[in-house]
Amino acid sequence: MFTGIIEEIGTVRGVKKGAYSAVLTVGASLILKDIKAGDSICVNGICLTVTSFTATAFTADVMHETLRRSSLARLCSGSTVNLERAMPANGRFGGHILTGHIDGTGIIRSIDRDDNAIWYTIRTTPGILRYIVEKGSIGIDGISLTVARLSKNDFGVSVIPHTAKQTTLSGRRVGDTVNLENDCVGKYIEKFLGAAVPSKGTPKYGLE
Repeated sequence: MFTGIIEEIGTVRGVKKGAYSAVLTVGASLILKDIKAGDSICVNGICLTVTSFTATAFTADVMHETLRRSSLARLCSGSTVNLERAMPANGRFGGHILTGHIDGTGIIRSIDRDDNAIWYTIRTTPGILRYIVEKGSIGIDGISLTVARLSKNDFGVSVIPHTAKQTTLSGRRVGDTVNLENDCVGKYIEKFLGAAVPSKGTPKYGLE
């Protein structure tokens, strides 16, 4: 389990691509202090398992399913990523429940200044939008954010300068793809009530 409170920004040192998979090496510092092989690290909102590590970096395998559903396939050496360790049992719950299992992707439609805040408007699929509620929570590249605006085609979040500075949002541009994870509570309620009926023609894996 993760909380969406980013601990540090890491830098991709290498991406070794297979036919349908990849091995990702990420440079970091803070999260490496108590790291062990087998630990879960949230990388841009995606839960990855540490397979090896050094004093300055860790390595994780990325399978085909993860590459297909997320923006990780677009990473290259030098890319920056949001990093968060799994929440300790005695830790503070500063964000909201994130599993690290994203629902799909979205594309940044606009970035607008509003005094000291920054508005990010993100277009995504009906299948993801159906679980988004205004003033509810959304995970964007692993960052816990509050939905401030919602329409039938997109949603908006208003970000304070501290959040933008401490995450990769400060480097995002219009047209960039971001990973999205809906609040899991709504999905479980729908499943338990037996109301999960996919809409015909709804894209399954986010936007291309």
